[in-house]
Amino acid sequence: MTERLPQSVLFCCDHNAVRSPMAEGIMKKFYGTGTYVQSVGVHNDMEIDGFSIAVCQEMDVELQRHRSRSFDEMEEWGDDLSSFDLVVALSPASQRRALELTRFYHLDVEYWPIIDPTGLGETRETKLASYRQARDQIIAKLKEKWGEPTEMT
Repeated sequence: MTERLPQSVLFCCDHNAVRSPMAEGIMKKFYGTGTYVQSVGVHNDMEIDGFSIAVCQEMDVELQRHRSRSFDEMEEWGDDLSSFDLVVALSPASQRRALELTRFYHLDVEYWPIIDPTGLGETRETKLASYRQARDQIIAKLKEKWGEPTEMT
């Protein structure tokens, strides 16, 4: 049984450079603009990962212009954590940070255990395979939660 789409979702991971931008981009492609979707990291010390850009480009999800940001920067830029209906943590560190930041708010935090593909694989092809595995895990979790894509163009 799939759920109705929430009004707003925040995806988070360690650096907002691999998993959470992929989840943000894929969710926007699958379900359109009816849900406000953003992503954030525990840290902002990396730019968007080139392998993430490549594996999302394979399915026409554009991540090239993504700018990484941290939880702290998100609030500085005017996105209030309490305005999100759901926070989806894609790494243990981001789950801890989200729970710490949301203890005063009434909003749901879910943990989706998505592999961290960074550092996996020796060649370009094996690295891409690891990133595709993370992407495909995200796709499976999105479909499991909210059903088949409604906006695929």
